[in-house]
Amino acid sequence: MNNLKRVFAVLLTALTLAATLPPSRAVTQDEIDTLITQASGIQEEQAALEQEISAYTLNISAALDQKTLLDAQIAQIEEEVAALEAQIKDCQQRICVTEVELADAEMKEAQQYDLFCQRVRAIEEQGRVNCWMILLHATSFVDFLSRLDFVNEIMQSDQRVMDDLRALQAEIAGKQKELETERLELETTNLLCQDKQAELDAQREAANQLIIDLQANRAEAEASRDILAGEAERIQEEIVRLSDELERQEEEARIRAEEAAAEAYRRMRERVAAIDDFTISYGDGGYIWPVNSRRITSGFGPRVSPGGIGSTNHKGIDIGGVGYGTAVHAAKGGTVIISQYSSSYGNFVVVSHGSGNTTLYAHMSTRLVEAGQVVEQGDIVGLTGSTGHSTGPHLHFEITENGTRINPLIYLGDYGQ
Repeated sequence: MNNLKRVFAVLLTALTLAATLPPSRAVTQDEIDTLITQASGIQEEQAALEQEISAYTLNISAALDQKTLLDAQIAQIEEEVAALEAQIKDCQQRICVTEVELADAEMKEAQQYDLFCQRVRAIEEQGRVNCWMILLHATSFVDFLSRLDFVNEIMQSDQRVMDDLRALQAEIAGKQKELETERLELETTNLLCQDKQAELDAQREAANQLIIDLQANRAEAEASRDILAGEAERIQEEIVRLSDELERQEEEARIRAEEAAAEAYRRMRERVAAIDDFTISYGDGGYIWPVNSRRITSGFGPRVSPGGIGSTNHKGIDIGGVGYGTAVHAAKGGTVIISQYSSSYGNFVVVSHGSGNTTLYAHMSTRLVEAGQVVEQGDIVGLTGSTGHSTGPHLHFEITENGTRINPLIYLGDYGQ
């Protein structure tokens, strides 16, 4: 029952969460994470139940082995009890035979004793004269001695018969006593065996009950495991459904965001173009000035680090005379290969013009193009600012040709300090 209580607690939690999730609503990752956590908890509970089931199976196997041993012991005891009962029955029969023999010996002794007594009484009634008459009728001394021996022999014969009967009676009585002792010993051993059999029967009954209890517990654990398996599958299906729904919503949000960003970019370009009095001014090499200002605040090459944060070997030019939000134009048409933020350049964009020729625009407040985007010469790529290692709003501008950065002023004329 404890397993079912734990399972019902888990299911109650899962069902409570499921009841709070309407079929049509915005899905959050937290809700999916909560379901994943619950699924993980159910998996742990399933693993614990599997261990319990394995333990129950081992215990059942051990109990069955113990029961088999008890059955063998009980069978052996039953054989011993049956053998003892047969021996007791045989002993009882022999006792009965001995009792008959003893009764017969006692009867013969009594008969002989009666015969002896009759003879004695006859002698007493006839008196001693009869004996003397027997002796006096002797024809000679030899005949007298013979007659005297005959009388003595009769008396001795009676005595021997009596003695033999008493000896036989004593022997039979001893045999009867031995048989009674043997019977008592067999009955005592039989009682001990029966007690042992009763003890083993009780142990076997306990083993049977233990097996029944273990099988019931294992069945309960298996039922709980199956319930959890079904709930885990349901939760997994819900996770997949919510994940798909979240992915769909995120895709819709991404599309809306891209559309909004594109619309915002379009509007910003229109707004910047409306207020920007940018005039395309070509220099040598086909480059144009990226901003309207022509003021150079830091030239190309060695310099004193501005504010202690700029480089001392300047690889581009800094164009000042701009504030925050001045439009930055592509000096040449090409493909945007970098549009990101770095700790030194801040917001910067790199446009590739092919054959190792690139232009770089740095320290901008806003980037308005993405990597992979194709721009025409004069298209707005961002707005000026002071991000990264910068001491004020300006545009850091670089030109690279054949993989080497060169002084942009070689191509850009009409500038001032």
